[in-house]
Amino acid sequence: MSFFSFGQSAEIDVVLNDAETRKKAEHKTEDGKKDKYFLFYDGETVSGKVNVTLKNPGKRLEHQGIKIEFVGQIELYYDRGNHHEFVSLVKDLARPGEITQSQTFDFEFTHVEKPYESYTGQNVKLRYFLRATVIRRLNDISKEMDIVVHTLSTYPELNSSIKMEVGIEDCLHIEFEYNKSKYHLKDVIVGKIYFLLVRIKIKHMEIDIIKRETTGTGPSVYHENDTIAKYEIMDGAPVRGESIPIRLFLAGYDLTPTMRDINKKFSVRYYLNLVLIDEEERRYFKQQEITLWRKGDVVRKSMSHQAAIASQRYEGSAASESALEQAAKEDSG
Repeated sequence: MSFFSFGQSAEIDVVLNDAETRKKAEHKTEDGKKDKYFLFYDGETVSGKVNVTLKNPGKRLEHQGIKIEFVGQIELYYDRGNHHEFVSLVKDLARPGEITQSQTFDFEFTHVEKPYESYTGQNVKLRYFLRATVIRRLNDISKEMDIVVHTLSTYPELNSSIKMEVGIEDCLHIEFEYNKSKYHLKDVIVGKIYFLLVRIKIKHMEIDIIKRETTGTGPSVYHENDTIAKYEIMDGAPVRGESIPIRLFLAGYDLTPTMRDINKKFSVRYYLNLVLIDEEERRYFKQQEITLWRKGDVVRKSMSHQAAIASQRYEGSAASESALEQAAKEDSG
């Protein structure tokens, strides 16, 4: 037996108890690809097993303890060394000692608070993961397993329409109206544009959905604007008195819920940007913020009862309860 157990090592594997039945969700990685991860909601229990498999059977593995952690953290890309943890739970699986054969350890984190949605952006990443560690004197053995968290909302009680005007004195006067200001991620933006005065020759008109990611505070604030969608309203010159309907389906785009001041580290906001281009290539635009939210009624079928309770707590109103009952009726109907 060599000193400090250098002659022995182990592999760690983390397996969820409900891995066969739990739903998976696609999530973007830092390199822009999409992978599938197990999907959780606020308030759900995270439980499973940690398998420690010895690479050299028959040789013992000395350790200073075995533990598993559930971590929620925010990483700002310009500050890579610092991970800001907003959830940090630890379970000790074994006291210091030695392992002489491969072992399995059960773990359970009960009704875990997961306050924010998983997010991978241009300058920031919010992730949740399980990390199992065999602690050793010189070189720990550890394994991480990422999960994805979605935050659910109920229908906003106040959802007023948006009315705006674009005007250039004596040249152009346009009014446009959208049916509401808050949309769920599979919603349809319905609107209408009215041309009240047109004395410049407009050749093109479109609506863009712009995502604005803001990271940092004070003097070190970074803004990243990303055009998620372009929707051509018209190609050609409108005339006075004309109105053009708009129907923009959100389901086909890579959108997240609106995130405001998440853990005082970052925000993600969405804007509708109306763009007009005249024959001399001059651009006129008007921007309006909209709120995006993740609708819970569709997926609540697969949610456990505890997550439904957590969703009610998160909304802080009896409206969630009635929404749950309504969803249950729709599911059974």
